[in-house]
Amino acid sequence: MANNDIQYLQGIDTVAYVRLLENAAKERGQLIPYQTSLDFDPQRDTDTTQTKQGGVPTTSSLETDLEIEFVHNISKVSDDLMTSLLKNKDIEVWIVYRKRRNDQGQYFAWYMRGIVSEDENENDPDDNSTRDVTFTIKGEPQRGWLTLPDDAEEELSYVFQGIGQVTSSDTTGGGKAYVDADAGTGSDTGSAAPVGEGKH
Repeated sequence: MANNDIQYLQGIDTVAYVRLLENAAKERGQLIPYQTSLDFDPQRDTDTTQTKQGGVPTTSSLETDLEIEFVHNISKVSDDLMTSLLKNKDIEVWIVYRKRRNDQGQYFAWYMRGIVSEDENENDPDDNSTRDVTFTIKGEPQRGWLTLPDDAEEELSYVFQGIGQVTSSDTTGGGKAYVDADAGTGSDTGSAAPVGEGKH
């Protein structure tokens, strides 16, 4: 692949989901609302012992620093993060890359487990309240591919809604999202024929 074919990734498309491990059987992972930054830093300390034949490297065990900042909010996710810290409860974390997908349409993601080890809350009078959550990750983060449920997709990018009532039988309120095939369609009579393709 040529360098000009390499796709770059943007921070806005990298998002974190979490779930208390004890809730794994009863709820899906939840998006942390209003994320502003996500720092993921796996690292391994190295040292070198000098010998007569040259340097011999030694390495320590893998350590992973994970820090997520977000605008403070009233949500179950926000409370679960604090519960992990206060009650020393294990939490699952997924880092999902929305612009990297496999041929099955699944998203590339990191999965890890740990606890919340720090939860800093700043409350400046002229700004939003913010949280800066640091995780202590246990073991080695795992790479893989995952499928986001439909409602999880909508959390990231809301879908078109009509002005009608949203119900279980009509989840779009009488709306229909625009698709590429709609280009040039529509008229004051409700005709769906593209402009220039009407009757002659």
